[in-house]
Amino acid sequence: MKIQKLPKNKFPKALLETPQPPEDLWIIGELPPEDLIYLCVVGSRKFTSYGKEACEKIITGLKGYPIVIVSGFAMGIDTIAHKKAMQMGLKTIVFPGSGLSSEAMYPKTNVRLMNEIVESGGCLISEFEPDFKATQWSFPMRNRLMAGISKATLIIEAEEKSGTLITARLTTEYNRDLLVVPGSIFSSNSKGTNKLLHQGAIPVTCAEDVLEALGFELPKNEEKQKKLFEDLSPEEKNVINLLREPMQRDYLIQKIKLPIATANALLSVMEIKELIKEEMGEIRLALE
Repeated sequence: MKIQKLPKNKFPKALLETPQPPEDLWIIGELPPEDLIYLCVVGSRKFTSYGKEACEKIITGLKGYPIVIVSGFAMGIDTIAHKKAMQMGLKTIVFPGSGLSSEAMYPKTNVRLMNEIVESGGCLISEFEPDFKATQWSFPMRNRLMAGISKATLIIEAEEKSGTLITARLTTEYNRDLLVVPGSIFSSNSKGTNKLLHQGAIPVTCAEDVLEALGFELPKNEEKQKKLFEDLSPEEKNVINLLREPMQRDYLIQKIKLPIATANALLSVMEIKELIKEEMGEIRLALE
């Protein structure tokens, strides 16, 4: 893929306003328009199922808004954020801790994802020479670019000592909003995030919290319901029609007439999208 050096007059304005703006920038793909709202999403490489679900649920709720998801390409929450953004039709930007050549790119396991991001209208940006290989100090350096280009940073999961917390600190130093998903008091993956909340970060439990922090006017319940139901797959429409009355999961799965594993996966996705919810052993429409 073609690597281009950005001329200085094409640098994102938000980066030039930071205390340590980059000297050079290389790019693969197209930089999304600056009138879109950039949201940095980062978290633990050793994510939990809770962290993955929280990340996917929140980004799913951002569908249709003029938001660009910024992250660092690391295995874990970063990769989940990039993938879910593309699934929701959002553009996404990668700041790797390496140069952009195929030989230097880190991690190697994400080379296929790199192609998908560019094809979907996103890009990869680095201040490092194309053949520069990632080092221990290059990740904190790129973290300042992720925080600097974004209006806010959303932290999903972070241990007490992690690179994610560097991005969090830079976010506050750059006077950007720091949004944090609360975690279990029993999970080591939540020690860092819960500490950030104690220090005054904005707690986030749903996409609406993020949208509100980014300055969007939230739709009323009726409008929200209409938006949610606009892009249903045929299988999802079938489930909605079946749930005119709340139904036991096993009985609903029989009615769906799909293999049990497929039906359970469908219901899980619909729950993440906040189309349905399960309460007291019954599944019902979420906005009833």
